[in-house]
Amino acid sequence: MPDTPENKIRVLIVDDIPETRENLKKLLFFEQDVEVVGAASSGREAIELTAELKPDIVLMDINMPDMDGITATRLIMEKVPGTQMIMMSVQGEMSYVRESMRAGAREFLIKPFTSDELITSLRRVYDLRPRVVALPPGAVKGVGPGGLGPEPVSEGKIITVFSAKGGVGCTTIAVNLACAMKAEHNLKVALWDASFQFGDVGVMLNMQPTRSIVDIMSQINDLDEELLGNVMLSHSSGVKVLLAPPEPQYADSIRVNHLEAIIGVMKRMYDFIIIDTWTSLYDQVLTVLDAANRVVLLLTPEIPAVKNTRLYFDIAEGLGYPPEKNMLVLNKWDRRSGIRPEKLEGAFNHPLNGVIPLDERTVLSSVNQGTPFVLSYRTAPISQGVSDLARRLVEVLRPEPERPPTVEPVAGQAQASRLGKLMHQR
Repeated sequence: MPDTPENKIRVLIVDDIPETRENLKKLLFFEQDVEVVGAASSGREAIELTAELKPDIVLMDINMPDMDGITATRLIMEKVPGTQMIMMSVQGEMSYVRESMRAGAREFLIKPFTSDELITSLRRVYDLRPRVVALPPGAVKGVGPGGLGPEPVSEGKIITVFSAKGGVGCTTIAVNLACAMKAEHNLKVALWDASFQFGDVGVMLNMQPTRSIVDIMSQINDLDEELLGNVMLSHSSGVKVLLAPPEPQYADSIRVNHLEAIIGVMKRMYDFIIIDTWTSLYDQVLTVLDAANRVVLLLTPEIPAVKNTRLYFDIAEGLGYPPEKNMLVLNKWDRRSGIRPEKLEGAFNHPLNGVIPLDERTVLSSVNQGTPFVLSYRTAPISQGVSDLARRLVEVLRPEPERPPTVEPVAGQAQASRLGKLMHQR
């Protein structure tokens, strides 16, 4: 919500039905922080008025006779970048939502909507607008107070939690690892749910998904600390959370360049960024694997998980990952499983960096309560296993200042092609 009544949200209404335009004006008339600066009856008129009036937000209907709202939105974003778009339609099919977001819309309202829904949407989108920061006279962007160059910044470390087999517990470990780092080491910690189709981080933390990665897609070129901070949610533990899209269909609109931009900003904001992933080696997952300073590679004591983990090590070698980048962690270990940890080290020719015991009762209780077990069952062996892993990661990734970084992030397009070449060699 704007800070003062003078700083109003300037809105342009676009709808080909006169009664709808008038109804929207009436809904907004009594809002002291909103000003309707104009109304357009067509997509073409909307483009002209947006360029002329420079509204903060355009309320855009989709179905119009001369030019549909999605096309008009796309053209407005090209001609008047920075304009915030909210789409309106009586049709709520995901194809409409997906195309709207790709065109640049920030939100999608299904008619008929209530006054509260409209106002809430306007204020939320307004808060996500790109900000222009006025620099002091003579200042140059990126130059420190002494004028000798950029101010020194300690770059955050990326920890990607990954498994070569599904059902191994990546989300459970990622959530608890982030909370352990925050609680025990007093670090600035971000948790990113990068399982874009079926992410469960929000459920495990009992968080209402009011904002997600979808809210920054149309402003990715203007992404900065303030915009990203407005989208991330605060958990009671102090961990900041970037949730996955609310619907699986949104995952199609997330591109490698989006992920690279988010990673770049997060590294300026946090000491550690924990990224939860899903089991695949498509370009989205490769992007966060490549960017990682460490990959927490999970497996369980079962033959399929062992087989797939061995395949991952082969691929990681082909991608040029140094051995120390992968931290092999045995999850859900039970002495009755028949697979001994030391045997795994020999099978992979790689040290085992952590063993987390099986504790189905504690995990189930934690998930159902929406409270990480490292916070609610601190003394449980499973909590101690995750805390030990967090401590090891902090020690490894907080090296002496003169020590060079182990891994440099690479572009997503190149990584996909590298994987393709690797597959052709097999």
